[in-house]
Amino acid sequence: MKELTFQEIVKSFPKRQTLREHIVEIVSDAGEGAQKAGQSFGTISAKMGNGVWTVEIIPADIQPPPRSRAGASGIRIRFGDRPITNMGNEADLVIAFNEQVLYGRITQGAYREGTLILLEKKWRDSEVEEIRLQYREALEEFEKRGYQVLEIPMEEECLSIVPDPRRGKNMWVLGMLCSIYVRDLSLAEAQIAHIFRHKGEKVIETNIQLLHAGYEWARQNLGWQWEVPPYKSDKPMVVMNGNEAIGLGAIAAGIEVCAMYPITPASTVSHYLAEVFEEAGGKVHQAEDEIAAIGFAIGASYAGRVAMTVTSGPGLSLKQEFIGLAVMAEVPLVIVDVQRGGPSTGLPTKIEQGDLLAAIFGQHGDAPKVVMAPATIEECFYFMITARKIAEQFRIPVILLSDANLATGVSPYPRPEISEDWFAPPPNQAPWDETILPYQWDETTGLSPRPIPGQKNGMYVLTGLSHDQHSHVAYDPHIHQLGCSMRSRKIAAFFQTLKPPKVFGDPEGELLLVGWGSTKGAIEEAVTQAREEGFSVSSLHLRFLHPLEPKLKEIFRRFKRVMTVEFNYSDEKGAPLVTEENRRYSPLAWLLRAQTLVDVDCFTRAFGQPLPPRLIYEKIVETLSAEAPNKVSQ
Repeated sequence: MKELTFQEIVKSFPKRQTLREHIVEIVSDAGEGAQKAGQSFGTISAKMGNGVWTVEIIPADIQPPPRSRAGASGIRIRFGDRPITNMGNEADLVIAFNEQVLYGRITQGAYREGTLILLEKKWRDSEVEEIRLQYREALEEFEKRGYQVLEIPMEEECLSIVPDPRRGKNMWVLGMLCSIYVRDLSLAEAQIAHIFRHKGEKVIETNIQLLHAGYEWARQNLGWQWEVPPYKSDKPMVVMNGNEAIGLGAIAAGIEVCAMYPITPASTVSHYLAEVFEEAGGKVHQAEDEIAAIGFAIGASYAGRVAMTVTSGPGLSLKQEFIGLAVMAEVPLVIVDVQRGGPSTGLPTKIEQGDLLAAIFGQHGDAPKVVMAPATIEECFYFMITARKIAEQFRIPVILLSDANLATGVSPYPRPEISEDWFAPPPNQAPWDETILPYQWDETTGLSPRPIPGQKNGMYVLTGLSHDQHSHVAYDPHIHQLGCSMRSRKIAAFFQTLKPPKVFGDPEGELLLVGWGSTKGAIEEAVTQAREEGFSVSSLHLRFLHPLEPKLKEIFRRFKRVMTVEFNYSDEKGAPLVTEENRRYSPLAWLLRAQTLVDVDCFTRAFGQPLPPRLIYEKIVETLSAEAPNKVSQ
């Protein structure tokens, strides 16, 4: 096959084309700023009215060797003329700072035949012969795979502005993307000013020069543009990632204390709060470890402050004993767990939903608490308000399970309209009625009024030991049984406030997919595609995992098959030594089978990256075609 020249490839594209959506990736070595460029491009696109979803590509090592296949760092941006809810399938355009980082993405199925790659060409003429050889071999392989490769002089162009292109190439690339996709340069300039606001005017000015240089180079040398029109929204929008939404939600909820120890991918919640929390009357406390962090939060809550702690999987493991204390002592507490791959250190920078059972059952003894999971970045904001209210009203820990997909994904959502109902009331310092006991449980609901230290007559001893209604340590069998009953009764009382989940699609049929957390967008996109082709499939998304939402058994029985979709591990049917008796199901499937006694199956992947809609769609087709092999898609 004849290798096309740069000019021939450029001429093959229409000068101006309108698209419904596009998927762009920027991949580089770690430390070259690809994520910052992509986040900026996503934010600019969202501010122009596009639906946007971003996914960060983060290597497992903090600083992997340069030009390593496993060390790809970067970001994917999917944007369109409608709301975008997931990362999509294969990329349309890729900007690569070297050819080696592309291989890791290729093995993950990120590209397709026809994907356009804009590749830094400096490696073609490297002084190192091995690098020149690697570069030529990569170009040959990319051609065989059907990719279109344009070699572009990123570093050469940046050297006219900065002495070290590694500290500027990303903003040049941002300018190039703004030209290709007809982005508003004034928004890009404002974004750069925001990013480098702590670096000084000279740094801002240099990066704006790089932005304009990339824009002008693309205008003069590429000669084509793709335009993705905005969609009309009748409400003003805000743009942020899930961790920022959690932080903003904490402020909106009236939470006053956030105690945490840094851990990937949860740390940026505290980074955001550290910048703005004091202006809202809050305090961020960085403890010496995870155990100290939750202990601090429990102490603050006991004293009447509204408190939260933020962590990821390994930190949740360390916090389990203190969570048990909060359950036993009935201290309100919001615990945010931004899940990542495990077990142990596992995949610190990758996605998984593996903490569900640990969140529900991790403590020794019977320790009921509420576990909930947002499905979108918007829900990350509002669920913090809901979590605080539940914790305060029911004197109970509430665990909010986010994940790395939501944590780093940037997406717009309607600007919240502030409501006084969001905020926690100030601590009640009126004298405590001495006739009311610290744990005067209502036998129907398990609830009891809560005295606050500082109230006259409101002092009581907080203990993690089994105790009676006076908070006196008591080992009597009937008292411990009563305490267990009352703590569980609160969960039953909370369950009465929940509504049945809504089915996406028909209320009955051949197959029902059930998901939770950030799988929602990909599941519903796959279900929509399959339904358009005549397949009888619907989906259901759960926000409350403990207690589970009502009417599930009734809903499940309307479908011939029920299957969960999760970022988790489960044994594949037919795998060596796996039988019906010993097969290990995914966490949600296990939970639903136990709760509903319905034979719930599961489709899972522990890739460490989000599930593209394509894989879910293929599973739907495989499942339903196996049951009706003569079915022809409409």
